[in-house]
Amino acid sequence: MVLRVGYVREHFSSPLLQYAEADQGKTFVLVECPSGTGQLIGRLQDNQIDVAIALTDPLIAGIAKGSDAYKLVGSYVETPLNWAVITGKESKYHSISDLRDTTIGISRIGSGSQTMAYVMALQQKWPTENLKFQINNDIRGLIDSVNDNSTSAFMWEWFTTKPYQDSGEVRFIGSVPTPWPSWMIAASTDPERAPNNALSTFLYDLTTYVRAFDSDEKRAKDDVEFIKEKFGYPEEDVVAWLKTVKYPADCAKISSKVLADTLSVLEQAGFVKKPEAGFDLQTFVNPAVAVKEDYKEKEHVAYNGSTKNRYGHKPRYTITPQS
Repeated sequence: MVLRVGYVREHFSSPLLQYAEADQGKTFVLVECPSGTGQLIGRLQDNQIDVAIALTDPLIAGIAKGSDAYKLVGSYVETPLNWAVITGKESKYHSISDLRDTTIGISRIGSGSQTMAYVMALQQKWPTENLKFQINNDIRGLIDSVNDNSTSAFMWEWFTTKPYQDSGEVRFIGSVPTPWPSWMIAASTDPERAPNNALSTFLYDLTTYVRAFDSDEKRAKDDVEFIKEKFGYPEEDVVAWLKTVKYPADCAKISSKVLADTLSVLEQAGFVKKPEAGFDLQTFVNPAVAVKEDYKEKEHVAYNGSTKNRYGHKPRYTITPQS
């Protein structure tokens, strides 16, 4: 079984790229989704990918709004994402407060660029029902829209867009960090596309590359050189970013507190509506891959009937209970 793994080609994906280079397509192939999480979710729903490494808030919001095309199976980055608030090089906007009642550019409906606009409005105490959006598909469309004044601003990860500010093509007028860990892993609910054992193997081995990348030894030199080579970022930006990011010790752990807190903020921002009985966190997670409310080992039946996966591991997958 070869999984199709959707991702965004940014510096956050470095451990995944290293894993893919080593795997050589034996167990998974990468599918680049440059428009971000909205595109990733769409491709999960349209059977174009089987797994998505995507932003926490749109993934959770999609399930909260009724999608049953995917479930959460793991975590990818533990630290928040710093979203730059970006306007045109000659626009009239100079601070976040100037953006009230204007049209914000987003990549797609349900994307991180949209959910974070709601969070920004919540922080600014703006009525979120008044938010207006224009869909611009990708980073190039978003940049063009703030420079032709069809939108006032857009939001995107700080270091990804910093080169455009450095070149003078856009201006940063603020930032909004996510109030939750930034990246999670979701998979199709179709067992023929994403068998539990294949997911377990993927998460187990991804953890190996994440741990290596996150080590002090690799951070000192190898990580910096890898990101410079793959993405062309200046060394000082890479070093600065590495100081802000932390990866999980186990990519298959999901904190129920993260789920609850993210839903709470999205509800306050008006992006999701809580059912009368409240959200059932069990429904957000694939329980055969990430087990909720205990720390017991979950054994998975592999293709040969063994309780070990194809690499001979007995994966341990848990959701961290909410404290």
